[in-house]
Amino acid sequence: MSDISQRKAEHLDLCATDDVAFKGKTTLLEQVGLVHEALPEMAVSEVDLSTTFAGKQLSAPVIIAAMTGGTERAEAVNRGLAQVAQELGIGFGFGSMRPLLQDGIATGYQVRDVAPDALVLGNLGVVQAREASTQQIADLVGGTGCDALCVHLNPAMEVIQPEGDDDFRGGLDTLRRLVEGLDVPVIAKETGCGLSRRTAEQIATTGVRSVDVSGAGGTSWVGVETLRARARTRRLGELFWDWGIPTGGSVAQLSGLGLEISATGGLSHGLDVARAIALGATVGGLARRFLMAFNDGGMETARAAAEEVIDELLVACLLTGSRTPEALRAQPVVLGADLQRWVVASSPLARRTLGQARPSGNA
Repeated sequence: MSDISQRKAEHLDLCATDDVAFKGKTTLLEQVGLVHEALPEMAVSEVDLSTTFAGKQLSAPVIIAAMTGGTERAEAVNRGLAQVAQELGIGFGFGSMRPLLQDGIATGYQVRDVAPDALVLGNLGVVQAREASTQQIADLVGGTGCDALCVHLNPAMEVIQPEGDDDFRGGLDTLRRLVEGLDVPVIAKETGCGLSRRTAEQIATTGVRSVDVSGAGGTSWVGVETLRARARTRRLGELFWDWGIPTGGSVAQLSGLGLEISATGGLSHGLDVARAIALGATVGGLARRFLMAFNDGGMETARAAAEEVIDELLVACLLTGSRTPEALRAQPVVLGADLQRWVVASSPLARRTLGQARPSGNA
């Protein structure tokens, strides 16, 4: 097994445990209080969850978020989860495609035969994208049939990773070049540390119109790399394990910037997706719940988990009187004190906030 394939296998093993969770930081989505509507004046069947993200129509605003690729185990995981996405009309994301770009390892990156119509998101680090030509990346996207390319920004993870990068210059120019040179949308994505409003404003200048906040509160990728690290970086990793902007805080920060937002990072169920949408997200992405379901019972169990998430979201829409995700984004919310601090005073979200919830939040 190559070094990069070994690293991806180690990531899969670690992410299937609780050992790499944030230690003291949550997503803050539990501090989003959705206002109950006792007279929704609609039937459950009238809730329409259909959504467009990255130019593709989805039956529900749910993404099976980026996890893996480049190993034999990734082959079964990605093909099974991509087929679930196809059957349910939701999105699917590859893990980093660095093994394919740099070493030609194609294992785990071919799913179009089982998911011909699903939204499939590619995934490449900004440093690797900076070093590759636009044509190389276009070939990568075309060869895997991706509908959009996530370019992940992960400086915290990289500086802890034993094999990681330490030069993060040229990121904005790289995004701008890919927006201009690729025939598919480019999505700027974090990997567990969230996007600030300042960063998102800079990203918007490149022509990128979709972002994935991938905030803090779920899997700590600094923690993942800390458990793999040598002495110096292990010490740093322990210190920065909980680094990052909580997922809810990141979505709140980006409110009103006109960007499509995918909320990933620690979402556990459809109610979390609803809370993220109420904050301003377009879609919500879950990774660990689907990975654990697949590990427990393969594709059938993963499909059942995805159906549960969609059903949970549907009920949340009904109970807030929201016929569509767009309507849910316009509903008033009550925010807990910690989350309230992340809201920009001039944003549309600030105008929809009714008050301050208890730290545990409402529904």
